[in-house]
Amino acid sequence: MPSLGRLTLLIGGCVVLGVGVALLLTADLGSDGYSTLVNGIALSTGLAFWLANLLVGVAFVAAAAARKVYPGIGTVVQVGLVGVTVSVAIDLMTTPDGWPARIALLVAAFPVLALGIAAYLGSRTGAGPAEAAGLAWDPPVPFKWSYSAVQGGGALVGWLLGATIGPGTIAVILLLGPLVDLAARILRVDVHQNQPVES
Repeated sequence: MPSLGRLTLLIGGCVVLGVGVALLLTADLGSDGYSTLVNGIALSTGLAFWLANLLVGVAFVAAAAARKVYPGIGTVVQVGLVGVTVSVAIDLMTTPDGWPARIALLVAAFPVLALGIAAYLGSRTGAGPAEAAGLAWDPPVPFKWSYSAVQGGGALVGWLLGATIGPGTIAVILLLGPLVDLAARILRVDVHQNQPVES
């Protein structure tokens, strides 16, 4: 059983991440690559978004497990708690009419997203689907770049399947991985999940 400190880091990180996702979505300038992939699959197959999200999540987690990045309690908490937080937070936000305000929301989303991801991964209790897929290739590719590749690949496939992308999508691909790496160093946590950790 994870320690109280690790559980606090997990729950707090997931809530912060959910707020960051809500900021990104409220800016309405393009979602992350993973969500773009899910949306593209939902649009092209007629599946409900939640079902497409579940199927993609299971596939990503299974692929990561094949490379010895195994799911844990954090995987389940991340999926559930982030989703609930996004639902609550997005109801409290309104997309601004003007571009400057939307761009400000987009810019504000990135440090929040990075801190949330670094914190919950730093609990070392298991990674959510997109992060697990990135961690599965570190090594040999550092997480800050493998995560960018996962987001970029997801955005490309989602776009080819009919989903829309925007400047926010491009920003996630280019910036979020390095920002998570920076946040992890500031918080002094290790985002890797496949190494022993004291509880």
